[in-house]
Amino acid sequence: MTSPAPAALRVEDLHKSFGPLEVLRGIDLTVSEHEVVCLIGASGSGKSTLLRCINLLEPIDAGRVSVEGEEITAEGVDTNRIRRRIGIVFQAFNLFPHMTVLDNVTLAPRKVLRRPVATAEAEGVALLERFGLADKRNEYPDRLSGGQQQRAAIVRALAMQPDLMLLDEVTSALDPELVGEVLGVIRSLASGGMTMLIATHEMGFARDIASRVCFLDAGVILEEGPPAQIFSAPREARTQQFLQRIIEAGRL
Repeated sequence: MTSPAPAALRVEDLHKSFGPLEVLRGIDLTVSEHEVVCLIGASGSGKSTLLRCINLLEPIDAGRVSVEGEEITAEGVDTNRIRRRIGIVFQAFNLFPHMTVLDNVTLAPRKVLRRPVATAEAEGVALLERFGLADKRNEYPDRLSGGQQQRAAIVRALAMQPDLMLLDEVTSALDPELVGEVLGVIRSLASGGMTMLIATHEMGFARDIASRVCFLDAGVILEEGPPAQIFSAPREARTQQFLQRIIEAGRL
């Protein structure tokens, strides 16, 4: 009998502090292949720090992170090799301002994956076309709207053909009218089977797209479950309080 495939991502008893401030206090989380998990919670609950620890941008204090069965927080692991498998997109677009959109998208495939220039550019143009940016390939980032810049940042991460995508509040820096176009890109990725872990303040989006929703509070996952259960019948009083405030603010 064949053994089941390992989880796309497994986080076990993860702890992270900044000085005396304990930001993550024993996070346990498993994400299956093709699953979309949304992290919700108040600012400061640990969502962004968790994503940064998973991508090895922050060293962890205790616990383990495994991707597709390989412990990536073990001593001696080549972090650059691991990061090739994990795409991450931040609130800030972080595009290189002196490079065109296409150059931004093809830089890592050429330098890190050693893709020939022609191959990298063909693949980059195909991705830009898929997300409605082909006509912007030769523009510089400051000539793009915020929504276009964030879409370009997502395309840049996808150009590395990651196994797992981490999205950290990718709409929080956008004007409200631009949010929809970025959420549309993420919906497209989800429907295509991309495994994603998404920190978001967009509750309606999380309810629509997530396979599972995790509510973080003070550095722990206080409650998790299907979107219908979390948003309609949360069990924990703190989750209920958080969602009530979201509803009162008209954001759900």
